[in-house]
Amino acid sequence: MMGKIINFDHGAAAQVLPEIMESMKPYFIEKFGNPSSVHNVGQEAKQAVGKAREQVAQLINAEINEIFFTASGSESNNFAVKGAAFANRKKGNHIVVSAIEHFSVLQAAKALKKMGYEVTEVPVDSTGLIDADDVKKAITDETILVSVMHANNEIGTIEPIKEISKLTRDAGVLFHTDAVQTAGVIPVDVKELDVDLLSFSAQTFYGPQGAAGIYIRKGTRINPLIDGGIQEGGRRAGTENVPAIVGMGVAAELAKKNLHQRAERVKKLRDKLIAGIENSIDHVHFHGHREWRLPNNASLGFEFIEGESILLFLGMNGIIASSGSACTSKALKASHVLIAIGVSHEIANGTVLFTLGVDNTEADVDLLLEKLPPVVQRLREMSPLYKST
Repeated sequence: MMGKIINFDHGAAAQVLPEIMESMKPYFIEKFGNPSSVHNVGQEAKQAVGKAREQVAQLINAEINEIFFTASGSESNNFAVKGAAFANRKKGNHIVVSAIEHFSVLQAAKALKKMGYEVTEVPVDSTGLIDADDVKKAITDETILVSVMHANNEIGTIEPIKEISKLTRDAGVLFHTDAVQTAGVIPVDVKELDVDLLSFSAQTFYGPQGAAGIYIRKGTRINPLIDGGIQEGGRRAGTENVPAIVGMGVAAELAKKNLHQRAERVKKLRDKLIAGIENSIDHVHFHGHREWRLPNNASLGFEFIEGESILLFLGMNGIIASSGSACTSKALKASHVLIAIGVSHEIANGTVLFTLGVDNTEADVDLLLEKLPPVVQRLREMSPLYKST
């Protein structure tokens, strides 16, 4: 039987909080209805989905009828990029994205390129920050959509979304932001950010996997990607995952209530973790922006060794972390995000991403800081690269 697991990989997955799990249980058995059914059991499920929609809307300050449920952040990103491109094809064929977007945005843009759309990738600086002026320069008369993530999932840098949305609004161009890493973690207000489309996912704020959504500003032209029924106002066909959506609603309510408390707590742990690593291990490279970063994100590159090897040794001690995005962990390529900010392939391959959550404690951080240095030292002693220095 597996012993205690200390999770420093919340960016990939986190435990569903007990109260969220309890809220979901009735909708697997006694309240099993299909929201599209007209009988009482179906209408009960429909009401539960409606309540969840309201709870999620309140988390990001949206209107209830601007929230649409999906099955993942990747689906939401595909919906935003492709759906907006298809719906606005007559207005133009140019899309602008940043170089460090999640692959669900970059691959969606790549697919559109094969269909005849033009795509411009805007670079970022060495901390992962995008320059709004570069976005402005990239916009042409043919531009129909700009997509820049709110915060990067690998290096934690928070982008100047308000600054960019002012540019897109002035240019009459739709603006999508991938807020999967920020919604429920830091304040996200769609009116303040002034975006047209925003993706989010329940698992980021301790809801169940398989529950996510997209904010679509009222009046935004977007085509559905899944044809079929008229669920989600005709925006997304398919029977709703009622238990997961109920769980996401409760998770959103708890996240809104505890947002600042959670963020302050994990930020202190994150800062202790970063300082402890930098003070105890040499040849370490910090990734991302020191100030404008997610409170739960610590990304560090260790010279001369592979990040995957570090993860294996930490795993033997019951500590789990990540070498980057879980969505591309099997790609066996250096992170496109790290390469985009100018990190060498060697250091990119030696990078470990620690993402903290509400279940982490100071004792967890202390244990990691106790176990990590000897792991790094042991691996370096086996590394021909280290021996040659």
